[in-house]
Amino acid sequence: MNSELTRRSLVELAVERMRERILQGDWQIGQRLPTEPVLAVELGISRNTVREAMRVLAFSGLVEIRQGDGSYLRTAQDPLQAVQAMSRCSPEHARETRHILEAEAIGLAALRRTDADLQALRDALAVSAGHFHRDIAAYVACDLVFHQRLVDAAHNPALSELYRYFSGVVAAALQHNMTTVPRCQATFDLHGQILNAVEQRDAERAKHLSRTLIES
Repeated sequence: MNSELTRRSLVELAVERMRERILQGDWQIGQRLPTEPVLAVELGISRNTVREAMRVLAFSGLVEIRQGDGSYLRTAQDPLQAVQAMSRCSPEHARETRHILEAEAIGLAALRRTDADLQALRDALAVSAGHFHRDIAAYVACDLVFHQRLVDAAHNPALSELYRYFSGVVAAALQHNMTTVPRCQATFDLHGQILNAVEQRDAERAKHLSRTLIES
């Protein structure tokens, strides 16, 4: 047990040291990071600890691991801090953020969507429909796929990435609502109406329906 705690503390220390070097500007965005043996020597730890630390950094979004090629610095801003801040926001703040981020993105999706986007949305909605009256966790996971594809249809990578980070807050809100309020078919049907508005390129109607869904 003690050896396990020691290993975890070493990984945490390695992660902290590498985060410091990133914030200090030791590496440039897009730059290939030193190899595991080099980092192990520089940090005075084992290669296995370096490997686990790199996985933590990759999970938080700072580093991209390319199999067979090495690890690259993805960003100097730690997304984990933003994710943690989002997880602490109040339900009211979460709703406000969804109105600003999700509804506006769906309005753009109505203007920019492609036929491939529409097919992906239809497929996701069909899967969600099959889970709506079943297990809540399974439905929430399916519903998030549909909403992410709606945002992705705006073809703005920044919006898509923001929504991926924010989706954990959306999932928690959905889970809470579905366990405290009886499921309403009319609420689910709003998803199909949003898809129809996106298909018709009706941005204002798509945004209005999205806001109605957020408030439901």
